[in-house]
Amino acid sequence: MKLRTKYHGELDINENEIFHFENGIPGFLNEKQFVLLPLEDTPFIILQSVQTPALGFAMIDPFSYFLDYDIELDEQTVEQLELSSEKDVAIYTILTVADPFDNTTANLQAPIVLNYEKKLGKQVILTNTPYQTKHRLFPEKAGVK
Repeated sequence: MKLRTKYHGELDINENEIFHFENGIPGFLNEKQFVLLPLEDTPFIILQSVQTPALGFAMIDPFSYFLDYDIELDEQTVEQLELSSEKDVAIYTILTVADPFDNTTANLQAPIVLNYEKKLGKQVILTNTPYQTKHRLFPEKAGVK
């Protein structure tokens, strides 16, 4: 199928690459289908809406930037995403890309959790956690201009 995207132009995708978000994403409740598109030559991935070409979220694997990042999924999320094995799970965090890029932040409080096997996804809002919506990707460059 043809997919118009925010960052990649028009692409051919296979329908079995589409992740289904039963409840959408907070703030985008009607957006229920997304694909993952790597951003070439970067560690970033775009969570691209299938329905809305202009809607794409830049994401990262949080464990690559935040070495002590640790979350536990509640039973409702495990059931909703039909998770049966850790090997089927991928976790990403949405970025707020800033100018300059060194000020970019990651939302560690609301990770995107995907079941690769079943192609199901959900943005999970973590409670009772030290994580916030804005963690600097490059804290060592804070205040550098």
